[in-house]
Amino acid sequence: MLDKKPIMKEGIYIFAPKSNGEYKNIVFGVVTGVDGNRIGVNGLIVDPVGLKNKIEQGKAGIRSIEILTNPTPENCIFALIYRVKYENFTDVLDLKSDRVEIISPRAYAVLEGWIRESIPELINNVLSLSPGSERNQARRALQNKGDTLTDKNLKKNLYSICRSLKILAPPNKNW
Repeated sequence: MLDKKPIMKEGIYIFAPKSNGEYKNIVFGVVTGVDGNRIGVNGLIVDPVGLKNKIEQGKAGIRSIEILTNPTPENCIFALIYRVKYENFTDVLDLKSDRVEIISPRAYAVLEGWIRESIPELINNVLSLSPGSERNQARRALQNKGDTLTDKNLKKNLYSICRSLKILAPPNKNW
């Protein structure tokens, strides 16, 4: 009884990689309809152009290539640290030919909030600037964004990523 697999139905949140040349874009959204092996999805499609550029410049390693060729709900956040392009996604996915994973509402909220709040641009600004006053200003803008986030899980996720990237000033008690 405990190993019951979740059923694909309307209202379920999903994650799916979508081919875009050599690498894959990331789709996440909500299932709007199910017809056999085909599901309607309404959400976002994200092109992690910043990480692709890092790879082309030789500034990223094997792990980054793995993230772009085989994104998962767990590793895709690392593709979303750098600049991204995104647009609304309303299309049909085929469960036989597309890799579709069910994700929790909490995971969806973090991914969707990450994009909607323009966090990739804020982090990229900090990472791309040389140490100095401009970088400090970019860091303050990122910290202000973190302070104003209302979603507790998104705030916790942002804080964790910023700590691992070592771009935070002294610990912020509000996060």
